[in-house]
Amino acid sequence: MKPMLQVENLNQYYGGSHILRGLHLEARLGEVTVVLGRNGVGKTTLLKSLMGVVPVKTGRIALDGTEITRATSYERVQRGIGYVPQGREIFGRLTVEENLSMGLAVKPGGTPIPAELFELFPVLKLMINRRGGDLSGGQQQQLAIARALAAGPKLLMLDEPTEGIQPSIIKDIGRVIRMLADRKTMAIVLVEQYYDFAAELADQYLVMERGEIVARGLGKNMEADGVRRKMSI
Repeated sequence: MKPMLQVENLNQYYGGSHILRGLHLEARLGEVTVVLGRNGVGKTTLLKSLMGVVPVKTGRIALDGTEITRATSYERVQRGIGYVPQGREIFGRLTVEENLSMGLAVKPGGTPIPAELFELFPVLKLMINRRGGDLSGGQQQQLAIARALAAGPKLLMLDEPTEGIQPSIIKDIGRVIRMLADRKTMAIVLVEQYYDFAAELADQYLVMERGEIVARGLGKNMEADGVRRKMSI
């Protein structure tokens, strides 16, 4: 199966610091590709580069066979990328409904919020008129994921969705991620530090250190490959 996302020789710099070093990776439809690593190894920079939030210095990014290396963030959303940033970044003064509508910005005016979002995250329907800033951290995370799903992406990227979230909602988020992958309509890239959550979902894994991918393999082999130990060193 042709990869939904292809990244070749990706390099990124902040000032004089070489942050991403010649990264190669792929993400395929129906699979969760997990990117693991400690703080400061470049995981968030990788997602921001894929999203076009920061321009890449060198390298190539292709989505569904089309190069998007120089495309704007808006164009990448139009082409089918959904992004859930670290820290959620929902609009605190807007209602749940208004936040979800923001996820439809690339669609024609009047496009309704997909009813499926409320099936995936029932709490959002109950709180449809509540301001985003009044939700709990876990509810905000569900809102951020639903907003990214609103436009029907082909690639969903999530940056540490378990950060600061209560265990019951972590389980709900994991269930939704697995369900979305199993439909085989999108590829999922999950950046995560919580090893057990990552291991439960991973079809493929990548481990980053100092801006490089130092290990990769099948999710089912993570324990045998010593990935937990790599995370703790």
